[in-house]
Amino acid sequence: MFVKQFRTGGDRNFGYLVADETTKKAAIIDPSYSPEMIVEFARGRDYEIEYVFSTHDHFDHTNGNGVVARLTGKRALLFGMTDPETGVTVADGACFPLGNLEIQILHTPGHTNDGICIYIEDTVFTGDTLFVGKVGGTDLGPGAKAEYDSLHQKLFALPDNTRVFPGHDYGTAPESTIAHERETNPFFLQPDFEAFVHLKRNWEAYKKAHGIS
Repeated sequence: MFVKQFRTGGDRNFGYLVADETTKKAAIIDPSYSPEMIVEFARGRDYEIEYVFSTHDHFDHTNGNGVVARLTGKRALLFGMTDPETGVTVADGACFPLGNLEIQILHTPGHTNDGICIYIEDTVFTGDTLFVGKVGGTDLGPGAKAEYDSLHQKLFALPDNTRVFPGHDYGTAPESTIAHERETNPFFLQPDFEAFVHLKRNWEAYKKAHGIS
C-alpha cells in the first residue's frame, strides 16, 4: 500500500492519497485546500482515483471536493452517502474495495456527528477525531462523551502498530501509532470520562504548564 501525506494549507490541514500499487487503484482523503496538487500527483504515478472521502463536513476538509469531482469524476463521500458504483453506504463497518486493499469505515462521532475514520490495512486516517498528542474539539457534554466512546471503543481497539495519520499537523510529528498515542496522549492517560472532560475544560492551562503548543 502506498500512502502520501500532503500539506494542503488552511489550518495546517493534511490531505492524503492511498493506493494499491499492484492495481493502481487509489483513493483521496480530505483534499481540502489543495485538490489539484493531489490529483496531479496521482496522475503522475498513473493511479486511477476510485473514491474521494471526507472525514467530516467542516469546510476546511470539504472545500476541495468540487474541484476533485471536476478533475476525476468522483463525488466526495461523507458519512451516510452511498457510492453510486459499488452501492456501498458510508456507515460504521462498511467496506469499500480498492484493488487488492479494503477500506473500512469507522464512525467516530464527537468533533462532529458525521465524523469518520478510515482504516486500511495497518493505517488509520483519523480526521479531526485524533491528532498526535491531542484530540478533536468538542463541547463538554454529549459531544465529549461521543468522542470519548469513539476513541476508546473504535480507535483504541485497533492493533498497537496501526499508523495514525491525522487531519491536521497539530502535534510534535506528522504521524503516530495507536500504541504511542495510548502511552503518551494526555487524553488517554485520564482514568475515566470525568477526568477526560476535566482535561478538555482546562486544556489551555494544561498546555501552558506542559509546554505544549
